Amino acid sequence: MTDFLLELRCEEIPARMQKGARADLAKLFRAQMDSAGITLGDLTIWSTPRRLALIARNLPEQTEAVSEEAKGPPEGAPDQAIEGFCRKNGVTRDQLELREVKGRATYFAVKNVPGRAVKDVLAEAIPAIIRAFPWPKSMRWGAASASTESLRWVRPLSGILALFGEELVDCEVHGVTSGLVTLGHRFHHSGDITIGHVDNYQDKLRACHVIVDHAEREALIRQKASEAAQAAGLTLVEDEGLVVENAGLTEWPQPLLGRFDEAFLEVPPEVIQLTTRINQKYFVCNDASGKLANAFICTANIAATDGGVAIVAGNEKVLAARLSDARFFWDVDRKKQLADHAEGLQRITFHEKLGTVADKVERVAKLARWLVEEGIVTPQTGAIAPQIVTPAQAGGQSGDTQPSQPDSRLRGNDEGAVKQLADQVELAARLSKADLVTEMVGEFPELQGLMGGYYARAEGLPDAVADAIRDHYKPVGQGDDVPHVPVTVAVALADKLDTLVGFFQIEEKPTGSKDPFALRRAAIGILSLILENELRVSIFDLITAAAHPGKSAEAGQEIANFLIERLKVQQRDADIRHDMVDAVVAVEQGGDNVRMVKRIAALQAFIGTEDGANLLAGYKRAANILKKEDWQGDEAEISRTGEEDPLALVDDPDLAPVIRAKMAERHLAEISYEPEVAEKALIEALSEAEPRAAAAVAAEDFEGAMAALATLRAPIDAFFETVIVNAPEREKRSSRLSLLAQFRAAVHNVADFSRIEG
Repeated sequence: MTDFLLELRCEEIPARMQKGARADLAKLFRAQMDSAGITLGDLTIWSTPRRLALIARNLPEQTEAVSEEAKGPPEGAPDQAIEGFCRKNGVTRDQLELREVKGRATYFAVKNVPGRAVKDVLAEAIPAIIRAFPWPKSMRWGAASASTESLRWVRPLSGILALFGEELVDCEVHGVTSGLVTLGHRFHHSGDITIGHVDNYQDKLRACHVIVDHAEREALIRQKASEAAQAAGLTLVEDEGLVVENAGLTEWPQPLLGRFDEAFLEVPPEVIQLTTRINQKYFVCNDASGKLANAFICTANIAATDGGVAIVAGNEKVLAARLSDARFFWDVDRKKQLADHAEGLQRITFHEKLGTVADKVERVAKLARWLVEEGIVTPQTGAIAPQIVTPAQAGGQSGDTQPSQPDSRLRGNDEGAVKQLADQVELAARLSKADLVTEMVGEFPELQGLMGGYYARAEGLPDAVADAIRDHYKPVGQGDDVPHVPVTVAVALADKLDTLVGFFQIEEKPTGSKDPFALRRAAIGILSLILENELRVSIFDLITAAAHPGKSAEAGQEIANFLIERLKVQQRDADIRHDMVDAVVAVEQGGDNVRMVKRIAALQAFIGTEDGANLLAGYKRAANILKKEDWQGDEAEISRTGEEDPLALVDDPDLAPVIRAKMAERHLAEISYEPEVAEKALIEALSEAEPRAAAAVAAEDFEGAMAALATLRAPIDAFFETVIVNAPEREKRSSRLSLLAQFRAAVHNVADFSRIEG
């Protein structure tokens, strides 16, 4: 068994492309070996700015001989077809074999392919890999670049090292021939380095100031950068992305600490960190108090004879120029108030069908204020759990999921505090996008929102307003921090609602593969704000309030369905099954997501118990019987007898479960036969469990509702074991089907068990 080393050298490979290049090299090499029938073990892939290296261990010297066969035309086919088949497979007619296929003699071409030297296989594979390499961006170079057929590579390819054991793998790609030599560090070593064996490769390069293992360079940067900070009494601000990038920029990394003028620290620390990171690839440090220090760490690519003094001085000079620009932006932006900056939003188009950013700000401001005035967001939001007014307290009945009236929501809130909150919310919303036209955000778009918060504080606006401007984009996707301060919650929720509803109204909806306006992220943000702050509101009310004037108003149900699908995704991350969501959504029509999620969690916990699993099985058996008999319940039975349907006299559909229970009790009370023991036990259990479950649901005691259902487990099991539902006597059959319908209705008042899998 023999080891193989391949090194592809070129000019500097962008750091951001090196990880993908390593994966592509491994994939392409494996594909070439698989096609030759060579089994590979683990591959070692390394990268530096100037080279990609691959090491494959324990390759065979020779591939195995194989027999290849191809099915051809049947005997008696035209000579032209048979001869074409022979040419295609490289055989003569007398080499064909006849075999019977489905009762008919058929020609087969059989070739015994002898084994090949793996060295020859590699010589063919290397050019194929180079030509097929899928760089995100590539170039042609030299005189050959006049032709579109010339080689494309990330940077001009300058060398190929191909070593199989101790032998050269001879190949050529567009004028670049393979050899046994490589190059060391650009500055620390001159001349060729001859590699005689795979095992010498890494050590010989190290001796010439090249650490070829990218992971080793990353570890060295972490260690030396941290040591440099500690030596100055500072703490390195860890940044794994910078570690990887600096490792991709250097072959002999040397972290060095430099300083900048303390006067620059008056600029917000995020600006300094972003300037140093994006423009210069520097790390920053914190002082003993945890604040940003006037220090940075750059990563040199050489071991300087003066210890890096000149390198640090040069980097300090460059960084000073960058920070001067940042301070200039900071000073210029603060010469105008945010309200003045906001006037520039009229020149920025949000979307051609949704107007300017100024139009969006106006909509968000009105919607955010509405959230406060309707008592959806209160001064207590985020501090303590909001007051929950149960349907019973509001005068409603079982199953009432409509949002309470504003006056009951605001009960206990000081009117002055509510007015102050509404004013702050509107002000924050009107200024939330103002920093988009500032010089700083123009230079660093990543700082939108954050700079608005700084500018708001600088002009003396309340902290709550400044925080809302800073954080109103949150949460940005699943897992991001969710605001809990009332002003921020109102503005963040209004902003995301306006975006989601607006784009749905103009038919700009996400597809399976595209979501250009990040509406899925907006939906997750809306749900997170509602759930984590326990905002008691119907999602339908929010959609209606956020609807854009003059746009289609028919998207409400579609938006609600979209939010439900996002809720499934969100709850899946919390280990909640999608069928549990469906089972609750089917019976929760009011759109109160807080109530819905509590109910879903209680349902899944219940179904996970023995009582829940057995009750589900009993429910499905009852539902199957009722479906098979096409039994519509007591209403259908009464309509057949000509009696008036009491449900038709009820305006409030949420009273239906109560009326249905009374109808079932009356129907059972009028039966003339003596119920069997298990039948009577189920009647009595239902008469007690159904109202208990309904009352618990109304009080949002969903664990209590599940506990009430749990009492039905034993009676329904006993009923199916001893009672014949489809009795020959019509009265018994009708009564027992009604009893099962009552059982199904009692369960449905808690959740639609028909949607639960299992």
